[in-house]
Amino acid sequence: MRRRRMNQMQQLAWLGVFAALSIGSGFAQTAFPTRTVKVIVPFPGGGINDVLARIVGDRLQAKWGQPVVIENKVGAAGNIGTTAAYQSEPDGYTLLLSPPGPLAINQSLYKQLSYKPQEFVPLTVVGAVPNVVIVRKELPVNSLKQLIDYVKANPGKVSVGSQGSGGTPHLTAMMFQRMTDTHMVHVPYRGETLVLNDMVGGHVDVFFGNIAGVRALFREGRVKVVAVADTQRAPAMPEVPTTAEAGLPGLVSTAWFAFAGPPRMAPALQSEIANAAIAVIGAPDVQEKFRAASVEPIGNSPAEAAVFITQEAQRWGEVIRANNIVVD
Repeated sequence: MRRRRMNQMQQLAWLGVFAALSIGSGFAQTAFPTRTVKVIVPFPGGGINDVLARIVGDRLQAKWGQPVVIENKVGAAGNIGTTAAYQSEPDGYTLLLSPPGPLAINQSLYKQLSYKPQEFVPLTVVGAVPNVVIVRKELPVNSLKQLIDYVKANPGKVSVGSQGSGGTPHLTAMMFQRMTDTHMVHVPYRGETLVLNDMVGGHVDVFFGNIAGVRALFREGRVKVVAVADTQRAPAMPEVPTTAEAGLPGLVSTAWFAFAGPPRMAPALQSEIANAAIAVIGAPDVQEKFRAASVEPIGNSPAEAAVFITQEAQRWGEVIRANNIVVD
């Protein structure tokens, strides 16, 4: 009797194992997604980050046959929205599309974060737009060398605008000053448009903003762009030399935008979502829309994205530490 009871229990146990395996197999074979996917953009609507998210989101929605919604969850230099993505379930239904700050800068800039950037699961770097060296129209310089000479001849008298401490324009300005042994007066604003408006009005001398924001003003002749802070000339401004061509090869500053999933996302799911996003970014019409916004499409692999983001975090961390920049 006891042996029969043991055999029955063993049979039930094996049935349970087979049932669990069958259920697990069923879940594994379920196509992704089966419901709405949310993409968190940790900055306000209307900016390049938001524009790219909506371009890619629309195409992913068509590809997947499920809604893809963009949620602008803003505040604290992107930390609020990034924290929300970090704390979400790793099931692929909440993703993050972020510029450098939350994933590569804030970890060195803030004393404490409520998320760990290195624990995000990289999917792909969607695209990038280089920062450029912008000067007001009336400033008597027409090249990067002339700007360096002018700032050296006028220490503490040249103003440099930014969207606030710790953003890539501010950090690029700090990097420029350190590399050239110069000093400019930092004037922080609450947005890129405000900086450019004051520059057009003659109140700000220099700004390390991105091409997307300044292209129209440059074409209208209302500001001057003396260099592109990248290793290659920008298709949107092919006539403008790079910082390397202008004699300052170390001054490289790019605003990039990366797709990432929350920690503990399964590798198979990571690969599936990444492949879908990369295919979308590679579509000719999507690339055309990116370039119309002055953004160069990338669409690299998760492994390549991980290496790139790590390198960016190290590079910006060195700039922040070298200049003792801290935000409480």
